[in-house]
Amino acid sequence: MSIAHTLTAESLTLGYGDRTVIEGLDLEVPPGRITAIVGANGCGKSTLLRALARLIAPQSGDVLLDGRSLRSRPTKEVARTLGLLPQSPVAPEGIAVSDLVGRGRHPHQKMLARWSERDYAVVAQALHDTGTTELADRAVDELSGGQRQRVWIAMALAQETDVLLLDEPTTFLDVAHQIEVLDLLTDLNQARGTTIVMVLHDINLAARYADHVFALRSGRVVASGPPSEVITGALIREVFDLDCLVVPDPVSGTPIVLPRGRHHVRGVATSASSPTTGDSDGPAR
Repeated sequence: MSIAHTLTAESLTLGYGDRTVIEGLDLEVPPGRITAIVGANGCGKSTLLRALARLIAPQSGDVLLDGRSLRSRPTKEVARTLGLLPQSPVAPEGIAVSDLVGRGRHPHQKMLARWSERDYAVVAQALHDTGTTELADRAVDELSGGQRQRVWIAMALAQETDVLLLDEPTTFLDVAHQIEVLDLLTDLNQARGTTIVMVLHDINLAARYADHVFALRSGRVVASGPPSEVITGALIREVFDLDCLVVPDPVSGTPIVLPRGRHHVRGVATSASSPTTGDSDGPAR
C-alpha cells in the first residue's frame, strides 16, 4: 500500500517570463484520493500540475511535500514519491515497451548498478496491471493510442510512487480508451491507495471518476470539494462561461453537465416524474 503523503501549495505564484499564470494560489491535495483539476483552456491547470511535480519553479510561494519544500528535496527522493505523466509524452524512436516501462525504475537504482530481482518483478507487475504484458517486445511507436497510454501508465507504476500526477491522460483517445484508462487509474487508487491528481478537460468524466475537484478560473481556485457539491450550473457558468443543465448521471449518480447551446434551447421537464432532471443552478441530487 502507498504512504499517504501531503502535497500542498502555499501562496503559489507561477508564470513564464513576464506573464503570470497563477497568483497567490493555496490548495491541499487530499491524500489517498483521486483529484481532478478542471477549468477552461489557459486557466493554469497544466502549469499548476507541473509546479506540483517540481518542473516549474515558483515565482513566489511554495509547493510542500509532507510539510517540506519540494525545492529542498534531492531529485531522486522526489522521483521516488512523485510520478508525472505529461500530456502527449514522446518515446524514443524504436524503443520496446519493456524498455520504456523499465525506465520507471531509474529513481530506485544506483549509478551503473545492475537490475535487481525487485526491478524485474516490479516491471512485470506494472505490465500485468496495465494489460500490456503481451506488448512487452513490441516497439512503442507501433501501438495504438490507447495501448501507448497504458504503457506510459505502466512506466509510472514501475516508478512505484505514492503520488501520481497526470496531465490530460485521456487526450486524443476515443471514448472506449478514455474509460479504460480512467478505470485503470481507479483500480490503482483502490488497490494501492495511490494519491492521483489529474488534469481533465471532460467535466463529466472528472465528476464520475474523481473524489475531489479543484475548479480553476484565471489562475485561481474558485471551487474545491466533492463533485456532488462542486459541480453546479452556477459553477459551470463561472468557470466555462457556459449555460447548462446539471442532472444526476443515470449510470454513476454523479453530476452530469448538459450544455444548452444556442441551437438547443428546448426546456427539459422538471416534474417529479422525471428523476434524472435537475436545476442547472444546483448540484445533482
